[in-house]
Amino acid sequence: MNNISINNIKDESRRYKSTWGQRAWFAWGCATLLISIAKSTLLIIAASPVGPLTWVELTLAALIGYAAADLGSRIFHWAIDNYGGAETPIFGFQIESFRAHHQHPNLYLTKCDTAGVLYVVAAATTFAVLPFNVLSGDAALLVLVGAFAGFVMFSMKFHVWAHTSRRKLPRVVAALQDAGVILPWSNHAKHHRPPFDGYFCTVSGVWNRVLDEYKFFAAAKAAVFCVAGVRPRSWSEPSSDWSHILD
Repeated sequence: MNNISINNIKDESRRYKSTWGQRAWFAWGCATLLISIAKSTLLIIAASPVGPLTWVELTLAALIGYAAADLGSRIFHWAIDNYGGAETPIFGFQIESFRAHHQHPNLYLTKCDTAGVLYVVAAATTFAVLPFNVLSGDAALLVLVGAFAGFVMFSMKFHVWAHTSRRKLPRVVAALQDAGVILPWSNHAKHHRPPFDGYFCTVSGVWNRVLDEYKFFAAAKAAVFCVAGVRPRSWSEPSSDWSHILD
């Protein structure tokens, strides 16, 4: 009996551990972002002395990348929550994972290694950002692309932290959540409560209120249905047991 219990514990532990391949993609994603930071820094140094307008431009580029990442996370999360299934090319696994996450919000997400959570987005980051790193000589563009890609890549980790007990969070993470810089639980919790059809952002949540208040994505679902005849899952789901997820 003890042997069975020990084996079960080992199997459960392996399930949440990332593979070497996943760690490699995560490392490539991080390296790609570091290259963006390094190249933009070198370009700024090469252009010195840098005037105030340049710093304003660089700051705006970073802020636009940050805001665009939150909006992008909203669009992606909304799309996979409402469309496609296990057979969908490329995104099928993520679609099914997100559906399972709605039924059991903390079962897998908070137990998995960081690389196991982020490797898909890290791989996409590598392929999307490397061309900019190689070809661009514009520091502001590299800052914008780097900020956007970096916040998108780590948005799933922000999502994990939004599901993590506050006492288990690093102090700096809790402080960033309190400041609204990254997604706080108070914002994301609304996504896991009836009608389970809002507050999709996973970077900071700054877009959530305005987009839900003005029913932008409700109109988008109606438009998709009128044009393509595809019904979103939110019109038939969630099942009744979802209402007890966070009770």
